[in-house]
Amino acid sequence: MLFQFMIVIMKRNRASQDGRLAGTQPRCRPKPSKRILVVDDDVFLRENNAEVLTRCGYQTETAEDGAAAWEALQAHGYDLLITDNNMPNVSGVELVNKVRSAHMTLPVILASGAMPAEELDRQPWLHLAATLSKPFTGAELLGTVEKVLRPAVSAREEIPALSF
Repeated sequence: MLFQFMIVIMKRNRASQDGRLAGTQPRCRPKPSKRILVVDDDVFLRENNAEVLTRCGYQTETAEDGAAAWEALQAHGYDLLITDNNMPNVSGVELVNKVRSAHMTLPVILASGAMPAEELDRQPWLHLAATLSKPFTGAELLGTVEKVLRPAVSAREEIPALSF
């Protein structure tokens, strides 16, 4: 009985975290597959966000902190970085600083419970594509990701075919 109750609570928590009702899928628009690195020290949030994105056709990888994310960014190519800010070893802002110092141009979404507004104001060269304030729903995550990635897709689609 207690076990069944815990399963119900876990389903409710999962549903509230990713913005879906239990047993339903978030709305996804067809899109070319994009590689996204999801970085968060909270294992539940990291895996849940990756799962929401994967179910909508994105290829996702995860990292547990900024240091692990930096290693992944150097080893693999990504179309988008979604990172928490308050993490051990390397914070999200420190990670974005490393990315920009290495002249990586990938868009970055900073997701945090407490946005470091002053720090971001002092470092306008970080060029964040978007921010997400925690807690956010799966629908908010997907909407932000689609909005950030849309310009890249639209730019490719608008290039006229050359005829010789």
